[in-house]
Amino acid sequence: MKWLTKSGTIFDRVIGAMAFLAAIILVFVLLSVCLEVVLRYFFNRPTIWVVELSEYSMLFLAFLTAAWLLREEGHVRIDVVLAQLEPRTQALFNIITSILAAIACGVLAWYVGKVTWVHLERWDLTATLLRLPKGALMSVIPVGCFLLFIQFLRRTYKYLGIWRASSDKEQRLQRNP
Repeated sequence: MKWLTKSGTIFDRVIGAMAFLAAIILVFVLLSVCLEVVLRYFFNRPTIWVVELSEYSMLFLAFLTAAWLLREEGHVRIDVVLAQLEPRTQALFNIITSILAAIACGVLAWYVGKVTWVHLERWDLTATLLRLPKGALMSVIPVGCFLLFIQFLRRTYKYLGIWRASSDKEQRLQRNP
């Protein structure tokens, strides 16, 4: 179990570093858009790269932060429904949804990983002004989905512990009314 704790710590550091990288990208987007506004409206000298890089940055922001956001339980949930359920049922619901989401993320990571590899091998370029390599831009998708897959498995394990603990508590209450 010690290796599981150590690997969990390493994983947390990886997704934390990716979230930090996403924060840096966000600051870059903020500053570049401000620069674009100033150059376009005050000097009549717009850039050719800000809009396109801002669009690609949104892709990176989403996939760099998804696993971190899940670890922090920051994804959208239907709390109105969950709040009405017993803790054991809530845990079971979270186990089921985490397993289904892990499967979806695993399949997506595998498929997009294959497609990304093809684009990297062929060195395909985007059909845009900057002509950036598609494979490099797409590479964040399978990486982000794989990390999200792992985080959903960790979340399943966490809620499985909660579900078991609530089951043990119910059994003790039934034996000692």
